Amino acid sequence: MRTVRDISSLAGVRVLVRAPLNVPLANGEVANDFRLRRALPTIEFLANAGAKVVVCGHIGRAPEETLAPVYRALAAKLPHVSFSAEAVGPVARAAAEALEGGGVLVLENLRRYPGEKGNDPAFARELASLADIFVQDAFDTCHREDASIVGMPTFLPSYAGLLLAEEVAALSEARTPAHPALAIIGGAKFETKEPVLKALIEHYDHVFVGGALANDFLAAKGYAMGASLVSRTDKGSIDALLARDRLVLPSDVVVAAPGADVSAGHTCTIDAIGSDEAALDIGPETSAALASLARSSATILWNGPLGNYENGFTAGTKALAQAIAASGARSIVGGGDTVAAIEALGLADHFSFVSTGGGAMLDFLVEGTLPGIAALD
Repeated sequence: MRTVRDISSLAGVRVLVRAPLNVPLANGEVANDFRLRRALPTIEFLANAGAKVVVCGHIGRAPEETLAPVYRALAAKLPHVSFSAEAVGPVARAAAEALEGGGVLVLENLRRYPGEKGNDPAFARELASLADIFVQDAFDTCHREDASIVGMPTFLPSYAGLLLAEEVAALSEARTPAHPALAIIGGAKFETKEPVLKALIEHYDHVFVGGALANDFLAAKGYAMGASLVSRTDKGSIDALLARDRLVLPSDVVVAAPGADVSAGHTCTIDAIGSDEAALDIGPETSAALASLARSSATILWNGPLGNYENGFTAGTKALAQAIAASGARSIVGGGDTVAAIEALGLADHFSFVSTGGGAMLDFLVEGTLPGIAALD
């Protein structure tokens, strides 16, 4: 890929950067700035070279959500940052034209415009009119076929940002890992994880399945899962994966009544889940087995929490984070809750690479590219 380092001259050039701005908010302010910190190197590289940097992106799912809190967070990290309450149109155009070299302009949420999700060429053309060059640096969204992801290279000379290039290099390496290799996939929804499980089981010595995703496999093996979340899925697809001896499942779980507080949880083996209980985390026996696998691995890939993380069932996820950090293995991790766990524990620096992508990371591991990356060619 051509990256921003391949641009011959940047002084005075307007550069539109699609950045990873979709961060969690709390009380109207940025609650976790991990993605923004990863966006800074490209923005700073361009600004220091004298470019006029126009930053665009999205936040949340609702079109009415605003990037104003993200602008304030970036303004605390960078000099000469301004905000446009529109992403296209006369207000945005005037703000972009007023930029001086080294200045940074943050545009409002692209998803306020139907043309963004619809990949409308007219919207992409209007957005492209704000700049002379396009830089793709939003790896976390490169699996989407939005106007700012796949439409922009049609209208502007296009390059990869520093973060995107780093993501591609690290995850390409993860597709052909050094052995012994351990992959851990958590979360839920077998139908979305089936492709990556099929891909990983061909290249990794052990593939551990955790989270609600493990419930689908345990149910397919005939275990009574009580009130646990179990997907309605093709049993034949699960059985094909279960036939592989590389697949590893929990041997014990933390259970509680659905909706119960974490303090109500207790540990049991997978054959002792009560009819009114749900499996909500891995148990200590499973955590110990995972730690042992981590210690003997040269490469570890991890995406997704191992329990009902958002409701406080975090012990298994935290134990795994600590085990990987202490393993000495080449470690590549991603997924929102996964990253939140390692940052909360202060362990991010102990991992070899922390991806900004969740779904994008999984899709890249399967395909080796993404629509937003392919569009740059």
